[in-house]
Amino acid sequence: MATSSTNALAVWINGEQVGLWEERRSGAQTLTYAADWLVAPHARPLSLSLPLLPEGGVHRGTAVAFFFENLLPDSTDIRRRLRQRTGARSTAAFDLLAEIGRDCVGAVQLLPVGRQPEGLGQIDAEPLTDAEVAQVLRDVPVTRTPGAAELGDFRISIAGAQEKTALLWHEDRWCLPRNSTPTTHIFKLPLGKVGNMQADFSTSIENEWLCSRIVEAFDIPVARTRIATFEEQKALIVERFDRRRSERGDWWLRLPQEDMCQALGVHPDHRYEVDGGPGVRDIMELLRRSEQAGRDRNVFFKAQIVFWALAATDGHAKNFSIFLGADGVYRLTPLYDVLSAYPIMGSGPNQLDPYDAKLAMAVVSRNRHYRIRSVVPRQWEAMARYCGVDGEQLLAEVAEQTQRVIERVSSELPHDFPDAVATPILEGLSRASTRLI
Repeated sequence: MATSSTNALAVWINGEQVGLWEERRSGAQTLTYAADWLVAPHARPLSLSLPLLPEGGVHRGTAVAFFFENLLPDSTDIRRRLRQRTGARSTAAFDLLAEIGRDCVGAVQLLPVGRQPEGLGQIDAEPLTDAEVAQVLRDVPVTRTPGAAELGDFRISIAGAQEKTALLWHEDRWCLPRNSTPTTHIFKLPLGKVGNMQADFSTSIENEWLCSRIVEAFDIPVARTRIATFEEQKALIVERFDRRRSERGDWWLRLPQEDMCQALGVHPDHRYEVDGGPGVRDIMELLRRSEQAGRDRNVFFKAQIVFWALAATDGHAKNFSIFLGADGVYRLTPLYDVLSAYPIMGSGPNQLDPYDAKLAMAVVSRNRHYRIRSVVPRQWEAMARYCGVDGEQLLAEVAEQTQRVIERVSSELPHDFPDAVATPILEGLSRASTRLI
């Protein structure tokens, strides 16, 4: 129970209280699982880093703080806008999630102590016109002044560094979900100019859509995406795999999941391996205990090879996740957030020198190899041996599939798809495949 020296939020999953998250004035945080949750037949931890404890047991320290920190956007600017828009006390995780924690990644809902989720077992939705969807998208990157008009009381939390929002697809139209009804699709906006070099990622929507088609063609599960335009607003619409319709179809369930930073108890600032975050070997070790370990480990390792071939430089630990089942069972989710650097490579201003393109997770043999240009097959094979998978077979599989993947994806491109995206990605993928064997 919270005291005058603590703040507290109740943690809920699909209408059941899972526990209590508390923050003391000192900033110290704790998580206590609810007694009823501990004896529920479907009980599961919020995170592999926060296992279920006997009644009365309390999680303390960084694992608690890092789990909730990872529910929020990485970008400081986005956090500042969220604070101003919602009136949160600060950009700290507890203060922001107190305002926007009703629809998080995975199954978690965060509510004030004593308040229960409303509208369980039904779908509460406010239909939107295309013009209203366009306005929702326009509002995403805008810092609102106090008293400015807005489309309802719509507050969600989506992790990541990109501008995005989420909506509900219901009865063949887009809606704002109300009460406990979750969102079902994420809407991502163009990245625009990125980083200190101001690289032009204005076609990031087309880039990510194409990369998702390529990854799927390599037989790697990936989130479903499509491109849509609402008035002048273009968005990549990503179907959420952490949502599922109930058996009767009368409400939406939230599916427990977490990213690899959460599972391994890592702060989001350390999501890149070079910054002290998890690497391939760390995640391969975690996947040894997956309920489908052989499949998940092969899929994850193959994904690293495909990311290398795509020059997908943002495959850090937050961009891989696991579903959490009852009794500590877990498995790899589909992939997401795959973006190629090929369209911005070159020797001109605001371009990325191909030699400087680096992987988010190193290929480890005797040394750690981040630079895409410097990686050779024997280094993949050495890392595969350490991880206990057949690297030679996986390299050959990707090399053998590549031409068919390119042909299949090329045939699926819309007639107006930008050549400045398709050509560098497909040609870069083709060149890379010749270096795999």
